[in-house]
Amino acid sequence: MGFELTSPAFSSEDNVPDRYTCEGADVSPPLEWANAPEETQEFAVICEDPDASGGTFVHWLLYGVPPGRNELPEDVPSESELPWGAVQGRNDFGNIGYGGPCPPMGETHRYYFRLYALEEKLDLPPGLSRNQLLSEMEERTVARTGLMGRYGRP
Repeated sequence: MGFELTSPAFSSEDNVPDRYTCEGADVSPPLEWANAPEETQEFAVICEDPDASGGTFVHWLLYGVPPGRNELPEDVPSESELPWGAVQGRNDFGNIGYGGPCPPMGETHRYYFRLYALEEKLDLPPGLSRNQLLSEMEERTVARTGLMGRYGRP
């Protein structure tokens, strides 16, 4: 099997449970990954909604994840620097950390959790935007995988 990202909270293409959305506790879901390339020096996670009316909406930027990790717990704290070495960027809500799915009433959107394996430790500061992070990762990504969940508000 290749590099893969899963969650014990929901399966790929299933609905994201309310707990991880603006209708619930609005905490990040637990994520697990396997079969990362041996040369991985750092991981990064981007969660985004490509169905937002104004273009891709960023829900989470987490980077500097040490290569020895293969999971993220539920409810990663919304702090710029985490005790285990990772840092977080600014989401499109204007906050540091995770902001859960919150589409307009009556719409169902797709939420992509993308995991990047990087061949170099980037040592980036917290607070980056999606474009800044993607630019830094561009030449250093050795593998990428993802998990897509859906969420709709009645």
